Amino acid sequence: MATAPVQVVPTDLPMEERVSSLPKTLADYLANPVAQTEWVDGCIVEKVGQTLGHAKIQTRLLFRWLGYVECQPLGGMVLVKAPGQTKGGVRRPDAAYSSPDLIQQFGEDIATLLQSYPLVEEIFSSTDCGEDIFLKAQEYLSSDVLEVWLIFPRSKYVFIQTQDRYLWPAEQDTDKS
Repeated sequence: MATAPVQVVPTDLPMEERVSSLPKTLADYLANPVAQTEWVDGCIVEKVGQTLGHAKIQTRLLFRWLGYVECQPLGGMVLVKAPGQTKGGVRRPDAAYSSPDLIQQFGEDIATLLQSYPLVEEIFSSTDCGEDIFLKAQEYLSSDVLEVWLIFPRSKYVFIQTQDRYLWPAEQDTDKS
């Protein structure tokens, strides 16, 4: 499959020109994704709010998931900020697992996976609204994601939700560092 270019809108252009060059539909967005954005409810939303602490958690989880995938061995890939299509949108989870079947079906040279990943993780940031992160989890689950991990850095909580249950692991079951 051919790689779609990732559109970067120059910031030195006047606002009217920047806005007019953005995709207007989901199909346009899929054909010309905009770097560091998601397509949510018919709008382009910039992904902001990552701190060093956020990046630290993301990196630690990436290494742990990658180790798990390699030790099992499950095959597939663990990805960071890789866009995947949800029902009606495009999300860039902080981390995601792509199964060998998805890699075989879509390849690695695509700008956006045309479906959701089976496992995604989102880290709550200072720019997130509490309810919005749970709505995002519901969006993932309605888009055939099998498991969603929500990480809350300040309180050091992890919330895991699947299609039929949710779990708040006890403190002794998680590494809080």
